[in-house]
Amino acid sequence: MANSKYEYVKCFEVEDEVMFPNIILVWIKASKLHKPHDLNALKLMNSCAVEVLEEYADVVLAYGFSDEYTFVFKKTSKFYERRASKVLSIFTSFFSSIFVRKWDEFFPYKELQCSPSFHGRVIACASVEALQVYLLWRQNICHLTNLHEQCLWRLVERGMNGKEAWDFIKDFDKGELNNLLFDEFNVNYNTLEPIFRQGSCVLKTIVEDIVKYTDNGAPIKRCKRKIITVRSKKIASKRFWNEHTVLLKELGGFVEEINNVTPEYVRSFEFDSKLMPSTWIVVRIDGCHFHRFSEIHEFVKPNDDRALNLMNLCAVAVLEKFWEDIVFAYGVSDEYSFILKKATNLYQRRANTIISAIVSFFTSTYVRRWKNFFQQSELKYPPSFDGRAVCYPSTEILRDYLSWRQVDCHINNQYNSCFWKLVASGKSKREAQNSLKGAQLQKKIEELAIDYNNLPVMYRQGSSVYRDKVDIALIHQENGEFPENYGKVIVGHIDIIGPTFWLEHPNILD
Repeated sequence: MANSKYEYVKCFEVEDEVMFPNIILVWIKASKLHKPHDLNALKLMNSCAVEVLEEYADVVLAYGFSDEYTFVFKKTSKFYERRASKVLSIFTSFFSSIFVRKWDEFFPYKELQCSPSFHGRVIACASVEALQVYLLWRQNICHLTNLHEQCLWRLVERGMNGKEAWDFIKDFDKGELNNLLFDEFNVNYNTLEPIFRQGSCVLKTIVEDIVKYTDNGAPIKRCKRKIITVRSKKIASKRFWNEHTVLLKELGGFVEEINNVTPEYVRSFEFDSKLMPSTWIVVRIDGCHFHRFSEIHEFVKPNDDRALNLMNLCAVAVLEKFWEDIVFAYGVSDEYSFILKKATNLYQRRANTIISAIVSFFTSTYVRRWKNFFQQSELKYPPSFDGRAVCYPSTEILRDYLSWRQVDCHINNQYNSCFWKLVASGKSKREAQNSLKGAQLQKKIEELAIDYNNLPVMYRQGSSVYRDKVDIALIHQENGEFPENYGKVIVGHIDIIGPTFWLEHPNILD
């Protein structure tokens, strides 16, 4: 990032490393998935989990049911330096990206009506014993959740609405739910498919693969890792664990059998730190490995209007979805910063939930809307974004943060304009880099006869997304729906360093 007088704002960023010897878990849950017990929905979730394990070598186990999945990292993992927000955002982003791409495979006759989002949390398990308790806890929840869902939707099919059905069964224990299924619907719970009752385990195992044969026909075998999906009545048992050597090697073994979940463990699993109250929250997202992504998808250099406008469309969608809380966004290249108002109580200001919800929704919108801008280019692999949330205590410091990002936009665009002009003139990329080392960019622009001031303003100043007007009387609508005259979301390319824009739009940071 470019050096400027605004660099000091980086000191507000907080380190969130998951310290050794904690085992890293990433838990994600689909937001508002209407009927997660649908068999095809479960298969879609499982397929996404398989791709996650194929993509990330550090993940050795995943367990999922209904609308959630937990990913378990090997205990020695140094994935992204074990930074919690980075790990969480990448996983929720990648999962949502795959979910959208695979939708048609599992629902060929149902169009995906909206961009899905996933809420997530990073959980630090202090030991393999704590992991054992966690897995038992989640599988117990799987049983109870499935019992409720099986009863709920059968009651709905019989004529109750969703609220009536839930009010009827919400206080039932397992025995009462089992009896309801059997007495009212003639369903023996134990005969339901294991995918519903037990959930699904996706894990890595060692298999022997025949690579070739000798001259006399004898097979030559090599061991390789393979991803499998299995089900078990008790994934937290020693027997299940001991059957899978990769789990023993990468996580350690279970010492004893357990049958009960300690409440103290559950409280630690559910802990989610909250961001400081009465501060501006900035969620900045950044494309993961977008240098490679842009090359594979043949983005125009140094700036591709299609790619930039796709990012802008996604930012607009985020402001429309979180219209009560996000007041402004600023983007350049493959990054976007979203500003949440000081008084926001979005997700009770839980950092993990805020980051995962925004990043996953942005990503799924990016994948869904790809064809709007790249009609002739297929999306060759799922993109992902990382993100973090930072608190800024005053409007002045927030303004300096935005100025820092716009200065960075300006300097990077100057550099890229020079770099690609040199490449277009016949220089190699290495030669172009060497030519620009230590160079004064303004002087280089003149030498290369680049008419910089006449480049599109979007390239030079980035994109600002905001509402052009606000009707305060409609902010607290009882139904919580986005009011049409609350303010049209627009994209502008303006100077946000100087005071003019902010004086003309005092409501944004009021």
